[in-house]
Amino acid sequence: MLKVGIVGARGLSALKGFQGIEGTEVVALCDLDGDYLELKAKEHGVPRTYRIYEDMLESDIDAVIVSTPMQLHVPQSIAALQAGKHVLCEVTAAVAMDELWWLKETVEASGKVYMMAENYCYIPQNQQIFQMVQQGLFGEVYFGEGDYSHDIRNLAFQANRVEQQAHIGKPTWRNYWQLGKRGNFYPTHSLGPIMQWFQGDRIRSVSTFGAGWHTDNRFRQEDTSITICQMASGKLIKLRLDCISKRPHNMTYYTLQGTKGCYEAPRGLGDTHKIWIEADGGSAEDPQWRPLSDFDDYLPERYKKATEEQRSAGHWGGDYFIVEDFVNAVRGVKKPAIDVYDACEWTAVALLSELSAMNGGRAMDMPDFRNASTVAEQVIKL
Repeated sequence: MLKVGIVGARGLSALKGFQGIEGTEVVALCDLDGDYLELKAKEHGVPRTYRIYEDMLESDIDAVIVSTPMQLHVPQSIAALQAGKHVLCEVTAAVAMDELWWLKETVEASGKVYMMAENYCYIPQNQQIFQMVQQGLFGEVYFGEGDYSHDIRNLAFQANRVEQQAHIGKPTWRNYWQLGKRGNFYPTHSLGPIMQWFQGDRIRSVSTFGAGWHTDNRFRQEDTSITICQMASGKLIKLRLDCISKRPHNMTYYTLQGTKGCYEAPRGLGDTHKIWIEADGGSAEDPQWRPLSDFDDYLPERYKKATEEQRSAGHWGGDYFIVEDFVNAVRGVKKPAIDVYDACEWTAVALLSELSAMNGGRAMDMPDFRNASTVAEQVIKL
């Protein structure tokens, strides 16, 4: 039996996944808020509760799910790894470059599984495009785009509303670690799926430009930030982050362009996932979109056969399958789908983008987390 503990009672997206996998059990829940902790433990049938994280680490659990605010992810992941526990950590992996190096080195020294829980990689359509890329239907992919538009200003204060410029309630952690930062503080939802589509490539540099402050002057975060990731191959990924503007949410918009085809996610208002593939008889002279659903044969088999219980775990089944991949990695069946090197590179986009935005969009070199082995190689090059 794989015994799992979750730290962060407000982040239970993985819980249903574990409850649906044979041979796994969530046996412990940890949170500082004792009343909320007991409420959630009773609601989900978790037998043991802890208010002190280190006490949970001293118990007989095998793995920890880190679902706390992002500034706690590295300290809690490292503590778990050093206690001999496997780790599935929510995004982003860290809030500082040094933390990424500490995390990488601890994972390598521990021999335990570390996986980042970027569940947008597991959205069915993103997995479908991944399969089609792997089978060469897009030819050589050379441009991708991800858009995360989600007004979260109401989450920056404990009150659940925002009234013009008035400070309402006590600031939450998001006020500082998200809306208190410039650049793309939260890139992994937009970036992760595209990085998987750009098979084997890595990010060489990051450039970020902000649109300025127009909507709400309480925050350092600009209304919109555009990040360009130049790949080692010379290809491009474009990311838009907008968590300030007054607009409908659009958190799962992606495009992909290759030499033999292209894909666009829906923008809303009746739009649908659409694709054009040359090999499907598409005319290069007069290309016409087709719905992605016409190509559902390319969905991974486990998505085609997903049960209602698996789909109900969240994100159209993605929250179940990410847990399944983590469990299989712990059991030695496969490598982590999003390992510590992916976690570090994708998260570093946020940290480098802040420096870039503060320096007029200057290109910031991305460290090579897989190959850098000395402190001299762990530098941010200007």
